[in-house]
Amino acid sequence: MGYTVNTNMIEITLENFQQVIIDESKNKLVLVSFWAEQVPESITLRDALATKVAPFTDHILLASVDCQSQGQIAQQFGIQGLPTAILVKDSQPLDGLSGPQEEATIAAFLDKYLPKAEDLLLQQAQTFLIENKLADALQAISQAYQENNERADIKLVLADVLLQSGKNDEARALLDSILMADQDSYYKALIAKLELADEAANSPEIQALETQLKNNPDDAVLTQQLAAQYNQVNRNEEALALLFNLVRAGGTINDDGSNSAVKSRELLLDILKSLPDGDLLATKYRRKLYTLMY
Repeated sequence: MGYTVNTNMIEITLENFQQVIIDESKNKLVLVSFWAEQVPESITLRDALATKVAPFTDHILLASVDCQSQGQIAQQFGIQGLPTAILVKDSQPLDGLSGPQEEATIAAFLDKYLPKAEDLLLQQAQTFLIENKLADALQAISQAYQENNERADIKLVLADVLLQSGKNDEARALLDSILMADQDSYYKALIAKLELADEAANSPEIQALETQLKNNPDDAVLTQQLAAQYNQVNRNEEALALLFNLVRAGGTINDDGSNSAVKSRELLLDILKSLPDGDLLATKYRRKLYTLMY
């Protein structure tokens, strides 16, 4: 028989005892709160636990036992007084609370077993990364890094997101800070990805265009071509700087009859649209454009 879920809390009965205490506790922690109507403190503890564990349903399952109607279960656990809460893992009691509890005591008890904020943010970032939602991944992993900037697993995911966002120098700085003991297969894969990105970012085509532009600094078409190449290898700050300078200069008429400033503004806007929402570089150049227009 299945169990009934009520506001993320499972009422344990003899019928679902096996499923909850034996089966579920193999997959996650099960926190069992024992209560009775005639003991208000036990209800207070039950409800406080429900509030605290609500954000962590993937990691901990909250169950309750009404000792008045399920006395046999309470006896099986050896409950001698209320309020009482017992944490179960792999069918065995792991830890517990007994007697009325202050909020700080409850928090300290659960903190030993619940994932930290950075763990949840890291998990979110990894999911977003798999789904190729780079902006969301960057936001989540940046928050995780703010919570704990020493953890190698957080640094590696942040470096991965930065690499995929074209922020090679920031990724390199993070990878350089990884201790040898933490340089696992993920780290080595990111180092290889960074080396490839560096090679692409300074390809022979780009070097040739840079040389030509150095010899012909006023050539708008060459500037636009180089900006486009920069954009393709995520050197977007350099691309935007080149295009913005052309827009600000007012432009000339190209051989095909187009105005270099108009075409440069179109290219610049295309690059801005390709950047993730909230990207600081995009915000910077949108403001610069706005200032130029008004």
